[in-house]
Amino acid sequence: MGRHRAPRELPALLIPLRGRDFRLLWTGMSTSLIGDGILLVALAWQVYALSGAPAAMSVVGFALSLPQVVTLLFGGVVSDRFDRRKIMLGTDLVRGAVLTVLAALSLTGGLQLWHVVGLVAVYGAASGFFGPAFDSLVPQIVPAKDLVQANALDQFVRPAAMQMAGPSLGGILIAVGGSGLAFAVDAVTFAVSALCLLLMRSVPSIPEDEPSSVWADFKEGMSFVRRNVWLWGTFVAATFAYLLFIGPTEVLLPFVVKNELHGTAGDLGLVLASGGIGAIAAALVVGQRGVPRQYMVFIYLTWTLATLAVAGYGVATASWHLAIACALVNGLEAAGTIAWATAKQRLVPEELMGRVSSVDWFISIALVPLSYALAAPVATAIGVRETLIGAGVLGAAVTLAFLYLPGMRTPRGLTTRSA
Repeated sequence: MGRHRAPRELPALLIPLRGRDFRLLWTGMSTSLIGDGILLVALAWQVYALSGAPAAMSVVGFALSLPQVVTLLFGGVVSDRFDRRKIMLGTDLVRGAVLTVLAALSLTGGLQLWHVVGLVAVYGAASGFFGPAFDSLVPQIVPAKDLVQANALDQFVRPAAMQMAGPSLGGILIAVGGSGLAFAVDAVTFAVSALCLLLMRSVPSIPEDEPSSVWADFKEGMSFVRRNVWLWGTFVAATFAYLLFIGPTEVLLPFVVKNELHGTAGDLGLVLASGGIGAIAAALVVGQRGVPRQYMVFIYLTWTLATLAVAGYGVATASWHLAIACALVNGLEAAGTIAWATAKQRLVPEELMGRVSSVDWFISIALVPLSYALAAPVATAIGVRETLIGAGVLGAAVTLAFLYLPGMRTPRGLTTRSA
């Protein structure tokens, strides 16, 4: 008689992939995130080719982030009213079209800085609808007991695609055919993502007992946030931390690689890829071991150390120094983000998830446009490296301070989904 082998268990990180819809979502997201990684390198390289000054990159970052901030709150209400899959599909199609136009202009030699500014503004506005819809869709298609693993897989895929495969591929594409070719390949990744979303089953919005206005829905979401210090306190903490370090990192890190260390697009891609390695390692560990019981303390300590590591960009004198700092920044950030996403999905009522997520995104990045706008003038006034060091140290101090708000470490009175 033959022996029957017991079926092998999937690694914890892969358990959510048993669901068909999550598999499709994961495949499309992974592909488009590779495109996002390509865009990180291609956009910076294109802007610095058109204008060698950090001020130009500041303008582009401002144009990209401000429309996203403006559309986020409306995007949250929409995601709680309509099919979240279709919302994500629409944003993918719009962003893919933007990249197609960027590619065409760049490849034909007609691209100017004002074209980039206008097109990335449309891209950013569409992105404001994507984040809340995605955050709300995951707990609808993944069992509650698998949410930690789903979020860990998300944090595994994002750095692997966006910071390793994407930037590395972006550097190669730029070397072969310039930024235009990189933009074109990014557009294709959004087409793949759109196809995966089309193949998913339609996920309806949460039905309402009585129809309500958009304004009433918005107020309901804000009221829930105000009642919970762990939500609004974290949103505000992120607002000031991002003000301090997002602009300096996005604007000045490419400048350090290109102008101070005299590196190539490939060097920038490798630095960003090292951040992906750090985040992947964090996702593997948290996905296997789970989130600590004192999850708010864990979130704030990892985010504080991640922000402090930004100062490493300012003291680096070689690309491998930047790589180490990037690995620490992204690894620690990913560990805290897995815990944060899981807390929201388990503790926020499903019918409010889109609005709470949009408020999270909105408040957290509300000052990011200002961060981009200030990065270049501050660097001009006090120095590029001094700006990066100050951003890391001050951002870490601000983040840690919010952990000590009354009630932050012990959330109570929440609607909890069983684990």
